[in-house]
Amino acid sequence: MAGNGPPPSENKRRRNADPLADHALSVQVGEEVHGPDLPHVDLYRPRTVTWYETWRRAPQAAAFVGTDWQRLQMLAPIVDAYFEEPSTKLLAEIRLNEGLLGATHADRLRARIKVEKPQPATGTPAGVADLTARRRQVSDAS
Repeated sequence: MAGNGPPPSENKRRRNADPLADHALSVQVGEEVHGPDLPHVDLYRPRTVTWYETWRRAPQAAAFVGTDWQRLQMLAPIVDAYFEEPSTKLLAEIRLNEGLLGATHADRLRARIKVEKPQPATGTPAGVADLTARRRQVSDAS
């Protein structure tokens, strides 16, 4: 027995459709570098430079425009100060700004950013048997 109540309607439709469904952004995972270099890189700690470079290689960075890069560059001194002396106040500011740029999975869901992994090449590699085709041949012969 499945449950109580009447069976679900076959003609049911959602009345509160997502008005922004057409504005979803799809980006590919890759190691490409996007955006400008960190200005005055010699003034920052190595961990801050690594943080910025991670953002430059993030899939969502492919969609960043000038204001997004400006936000990251303005955030770099705060990140650097956090690495020097961690505090909840600095971390809260970093988390807020990174969240707006799509740092976590939940942030990307809210922003409707879909990160896609590259599709593997289609076809069977040389020297590897296509198991499905082989099974078809065997069943046809029977």
